[in-house]
Amino acid sequence: MHRPDPTEYAPYFGKYITLVQGNDAVAALDSQLKETLSFLGGLSDAQGDLRYAPDKWSIKEVIGHISDTERIFAYRALRFARHDRTPLSSFDENSYVAHSNLASRRLAEITEEFELVRKANLHFFKSLDGEMWVRRGIANENEASVRALAYMIAGHELHHLEIIRSRYL
Repeated sequence: MHRPDPTEYAPYFGKYITLVQGNDAVAALDSQLKETLSFLGGLSDAQGDLRYAPDKWSIKEVIGHISDTERIFAYRALRFARHDRTPLSSFDENSYVAHSNLASRRLAEITEEFELVRKANLHFFKSLDGEMWVRRGIANENEASVRALAYMIAGHELHHLEIIRSRYL
């Protein structure tokens, strides 16, 4: 696999893709899972409720947001890999978090959900052949390749974990 070129994603997502090291999105997603589970496993439930400002998401909400976004990006990748050319809509991440009930859940439960989402997506991405990786579709009025979506998932997680480390803890 090769890294996606800038024609495979909207410019906004370049900030996530550039965070991912190497030329293998599946390997990055796999290694991130281990690192993220170790990191989150070291946090208490009370830390999961931390916000770095009153109007910002809690750590629990950030992890829920990572899982929601991964689900959506993987769904887009599935549709594109299967050659579905139907344009897909955007999503409002703030509304998703506001209506998620994450504040009432334990951090360990949210972490386990993240793990299951990632493992399911790893199985999906590992099943793709070369042609499927470069297939493209339209989401949020922008073209994206399956390969770019895998990198976006990995980079999005890295982005938010760095925010947790630098602003919350």
